[in-house]
Amino acid sequence: MDLYSGYINRLIEAFSSLPGIGHKSAQRLAFHLVNMPKEQVEHFARTIVDARNNVCYCKCCFTLTDQEVCPICSNVKRDHSTIMVVENTRDLAAYEKTGKYEGVYHVLHGAISPMLGVGPGDIKLKELITRLQTDEVKEVIIATNSSLEGETTAMYISKLIKPTGIRVTRIASGVPVGGDLEYIDEVTLLRALDGRIEL
Repeated sequence: MDLYSGYINRLIEAFSSLPGIGHKSAQRLAFHLVNMPKEQVEHFARTIVDARNNVCYCKCCFTLTDQEVCPICSNVKRDHSTIMVVENTRDLAAYEKTGKYEGVYHVLHGAISPMLGVGPGDIKLKELITRLQTDEVKEVIIATNSSLEGETTAMYISKLIKPTGIRVTRIASGVPVGGDLEYIDEVTLLRALDGRIEL
């Protein structure tokens, strides 16, 4: 038996489909939204639609942005000869919070995982190699997660880049094995960056 009307049930279902939102949280969000002033709900809905319609990949690093080139890539004060390779935009944001990294990034949007059917062609690896051929890059820092998939991706990237003569480093093991970068504190991230090693 449905406890609520069709609209409320559909709203709870919609919120439940979001990652990290269970049924109880979805209920709370649905009831909060229904009780908000109509103008706020319309503004909220417009913001979601506008973000979906206008957010795209940066043409250089493939992070999410609403411009052709993201603010990091377009910043002339950044060191464009150093590229940090991360799995997703959340990992990029985690390193940016430290305020210490001055290079640029490349976002893979995933990691190689044969078990899940994700191969090198399913992430932004080809784009990284193209970028290395056109930009004057001196170092590539591989900052994938310390998971099996992250390590596999790091080794694959290292084997691709080594023959080019570009220095390839890996963030140090200040990041715990199995940990995701977005949940790690700034001090640990800085230690991992400072202690990166040659691959």
